[in-house]
Amino acid sequence: MKSLKCLVFDAYGTVFDVHSIVAALDRIFPGQGPEVSQAWRTRQLEYTWLRSLMDRYEDFWKVTESAIVATCNAMKLPLEAKTRAELMKAYLSLKPFPEVKQTLSTLSKIPKAILSNGNPKMLGDVVKNAGLEGAFSHLISVDEVKIYKPSPAAYQLAVKTMGANAESIGFVSSNFFDVAGAKVFGFRTYWVNRSNVSGEGLGVTPDAILKSLSDLIELVKS
Repeated sequence: MKSLKCLVFDAYGTVFDVHSIVAALDRIFPGQGPEVSQAWRTRQLEYTWLRSLMDRYEDFWKVTESAIVATCNAMKLPLEAKTRAELMKAYLSLKPFPEVKQTLSTLSKIPKAILSNGNPKMLGDVVKNAGLEGAFSHLISVDEVKIYKPSPAAYQLAVKTMGANAESIGFVSSNFFDVAGAKVFGFRTYWVNRSNVSGEGLGVTPDAILKSLSDLIELVKS
């Protein structure tokens, strides 16, 4: 870790818990919140990959909205315009994981950024609503290059913004596909595996596997 010049974090699922929206979903769809949340997240990611492959970019806000509409259609759940707007607004107030604030505070001397599929407004709002303003020097959005992770063009944004070589950037994500893309690009990679799941068969091994973001603190000290 001593050779690293900065740390770059994925946002959704890594810093912010995408399933903290379950309570809002459960109020609207009683007893189905967890199932809807999981299906929404799966479609959201699938749509980013499909749009990248089709070269039909839409920003992450529109992708997220399309994903909840498709999810409700598939599950035969009613989704009025007012309800859809309420859920989309809730996505701007996702909760950070419990260890996030303390970890970022402890690592305050290391330059840190977010590199995310989220568009600039989404990132600004979720960071502000979580009380994390000032924790990151940059909020980098793939909206600048109009293609989603794990495209190399997305990771190149971190090199450009942070002014560091790929091998001197530590990339932190809970999404294995994201870790794989970052590793192939040349970053040092740290997979946050909170659920202790198996890695994907992509021929890529992260530099370290963490149980939570707080494990970064010991890595920095070592």
